[in-house]
Amino acid sequence: MAAKKSSVSKIKLKGVDTLFGIEESKQDGVQEVRLSELKPFEDHPFQVLRDEKMEDLMESISEHGVLVPGLARPNTKGREAYELIAGHRRKFACQELQLTTMPVLIRDLTDDEAIVAMVDSNIQREKLLYSEKAFAYRMKYEALKRQGNRSDRTLVQLGPKLEKRWAAELVGKEVGENISAIKRYIRLTYLEKELLELVDKGTLAFTVGVELSYLKLSEQQCLLAFMDETGMVPQGTQAGKMKEASRERGLGEEEIQRIMLKPKAGIEKINIPGKKLRQYFPADYSRRQMEEIIFQLLEDWKRSSGG
Repeated sequence: MAAKKSSVSKIKLKGVDTLFGIEESKQDGVQEVRLSELKPFEDHPFQVLRDEKMEDLMESISEHGVLVPGLARPNTKGREAYELIAGHRRKFACQELQLTTMPVLIRDLTDDEAIVAMVDSNIQREKLLYSEKAFAYRMKYEALKRQGNRSDRTLVQLGPKLEKRWAAELVGKEVGENISAIKRYIRLTYLEKELLELVDKGTLAFTVGVELSYLKLSEQQCLLAFMDETGMVPQGTQAGKMKEASRERGLGEEEIQRIMLKPKAGIEKINIPGKKLRQYFPADYSRRQMEEIIFQLLEDWKRSSGG
């Protein structure tokens, strides 16, 4: 389906194609496109939030306009004329400022070319979440891997076939990570959404999240139920044991309890279910606030009993 035309003039802008890694032969200028004609990129992994950096971007656009155009391709699905590849934050800022258009480079890109350009234009941003990096690396890795299996064309001048390892190495080289780090990030995409959110928040360590990603989804859900009930969070050794149990015999509720509640050698462990404790505290109290009060009460009891 041919894309609808925007009633806009074209402006030649050199150097922008280099930014997105697009061949010069495909240059056809920048268009001022209506925001309503820009469809978000499918499965775009990067969050667009109205945070401090967005406020700064909005102030810049308000004063100077959009200095770097977005990147889009003709949309063959849906009503919008174009699919936005890079520039989702700029589009959001323009919408918040009640603007109706933004400058956009229009390119006729394949799916894999679009994925690579989308990831490359976002991955160097500061303070990306683990989940954002994980899905971005996976999308680019899979695009490059597909390209390596096709002998009829190349992707942004990448050359001959790419095997799986080389696809991961290429992703790593371009983002400053080694191949092991790329593989660990990609593993996070196999986590249940709630577990991945805990990794983003720092409640679950990154390496623990990687280990837990090897559990079956049903096992991850069982673990989440245990964590919700007890308020306990797996540590590295426990996550490793659960991964091993899952691989060897399957991981059920009893096995999770055995691993998580096993006391350390020489230490007597007392476990009190989180729901049982919660009934004595306000709903908005954090685990740390609860612990502080419990230990303060224990200190008071110790002094009053003469201990």
